[in-house]
Order: sequence, then structure tokens, then C-alpha cells
Amino acid sequence: MPSFSEKLEAAIRIKKTPALVGLDPRYDMLPDGLKHSGCSCCSENHHHGNYLNPETIATAFGQFCYRVIDIVAPLVPAVKPQIAFFEQYGSMGLFALENVIHYAQQKGLLVILDGKRNDIGSTAAAYADGLIGAKSSIWGGDALTVSPYLGDDSLEPFAQTAKDRDAGIFVLVKTSNKGGSMLQDLIANGKPIYQHVAEYVESLNVSDASANGYGNIGAVVGATWAEQLTELRAVMPHTWFLVPGYGSQGGSAKDVAGAFDANGLGAIVNNSRGIIFAYKTGEFAGKYDCWEDAVLAATKAMIIRLAEDTPAGKL
Repeated sequence: MPSFSEKLEAAIRIKKTPALVGLDPRYDMLPDGLKHSGCSCCSENHHHGNYLNPETIATAFGQFCYRVIDIVAPLVPAVKPQIAFFEQYGSMGLFALENVIHYAQQKGLLVILDGKRNDIGSTAAAYADGLIGAKSSIWGGDALTVSPYLGDDSLEPFAQTAKDRDAGIFVLVKTSNKGGSMLQDLIANGKPIYQHVAEYVESLNVSDASANGYGNIGAVVGATWAEQLTELRAVMPHTWFLVPGYGSQGGSAKDVAGAFDANGLGAIVNNSRGIIFAYKTGEFAGKYDCWEDAVLAATKAMIIRLAEDTPAGKL
């Protein structure tokens, strides 16, 4: 079986783009045609106000994500469901997430679960067992985002499970949010903490890299830190980057150019709100009668910009 690194490279080469679509459904942002009108009174678990039935929201999330997947599947290599947006609606939301994962994979997409999980020992192993492995875990993620701040022993179960199951993980190294610098930029033993994390992630890949030169243990490095993207590419030459922060968070195609190697590989760039809610916010808002047309236009625009302004144009 090909490794996750090999599967990711193949998917990127087939679609000729490193564009990644984030699935972050929010009920208040959904097109009106997907919102169900029925509200229910509070359940016994709620003690104030009126709430939409979680089943109603979960059903709408599923329908919305299926339609987005239908549009982007011919164009991009992968999607990234954000677990929290489904999880907040309990079992019905998680049921919708499970169906979205399977639907995306049936459409030929890799699925990167954005859960930022971690713990130590058997708990970390349980997270890894449940979430990583398209055909060998309950949730079936091709890859998972993981927090490193419990230390190297907390990452080992994820890394080992990924290796055993031809799956991947993406470790938070330099996140796109401004507040991340509070910890990640602190100097320890002469260099910032994010660089210590980067060096450890790279060390996991050096001896395990696929023929393409990259291992299965990726790094999350934000598009909002263009200088650090270039710096960290040099520090982690065997590491795939997942780059959030493009679009709505302010990152541009030029900002992410440093994430790639000379052949246009090495990175996958995420755009969530800028694509799935393009009909409502950003440059495509109000330009299309059909929200799906805005999703298509935003996806194609991202692909063109990455090709024009980064080494991904060589794919």
C-alpha cells in the first residue's frame, strides 16, 4: 500500500494543485435553501431559550458539505472537515461528520480531520486508533491534526499509528493565529519553541521518508507567517506542510510560496470560509444567483493564484 505521503503527492499531481478545501459548516452562514424552518423547544438538557433541533442542523450540514464536495472533488486533492463544527451538535452532528468523511472519500478525495487532538500514553493511542486510517479506524481519517505541547511521548502513538496504517498526521508548529506567538515564539535554549517542534517533526521523517522525499508526519504552518514559512521549509525539507490562514485570515498565494519545494510539492494550502461561504463574504459575494457557483468560482480562483504565485505552477 502507498504511504500517506505518496497518496498525497499522487492526489496533488492528478489535480495539479495543492489547494485544500476546509469544511467548516456554520448554520447561520448556510444558504437559506438549506436551512430547515422547524425549531423545537428546549430539551431537558437545555434550561433557557429556544434551540434548533440538532438533527435539523446536522442534516443541513450534511447536505451542504455533500454539495461542496460535489463541486470541488474534480478540482482539488483533499478536504479538511473541522470536527468542532460537527461535534458541537452532539451525536447527530457526529453522525453527519461520519457521513461527510465517507462521502468525500467515495468522491476520491483525501480527508484530513482537523481535531488538534493529543494526550499522553493510552489516551493518545486511543485518539490515534479511532481517528487515523481510512480503512482501519472508526472515523477513517486519512490524516489528523495533532497538538505537540504534551511532548514527544504524546506524539509517538500518533506517529506510529500513522506509519502502521499508511495514514498521516499534521503537527501544530507555527499556527496562523496571532495569539499563537505567545508560546510558539518564546525563546528556549537559544531558539523559538516552534523551531524546536519543527526539528523534532523533521527528525521523525528523515529515516522514514517515501521516494518523494517526504514522510508521513506533516507540520501545520500558517500562511500569515510568510517569513517563517520559508525558514521552516529549510528546517523541515522532508516534511509536508498544511498551510492554514489563506483567504479569510489574510494570507495570499504570494505569502505561501515559501512553503513549497522547487518542484511545487511539499505543501497543501487550506481555504475554508473563503470557498464554502464565498457567496456571502469576500470578492465573490453577491455575484452569483446560485451559491454553488460562488464555491466553484472561489475554488478555481485559488487554484489559478497558487499556480501563478507559487512553485505549484510547475505541477
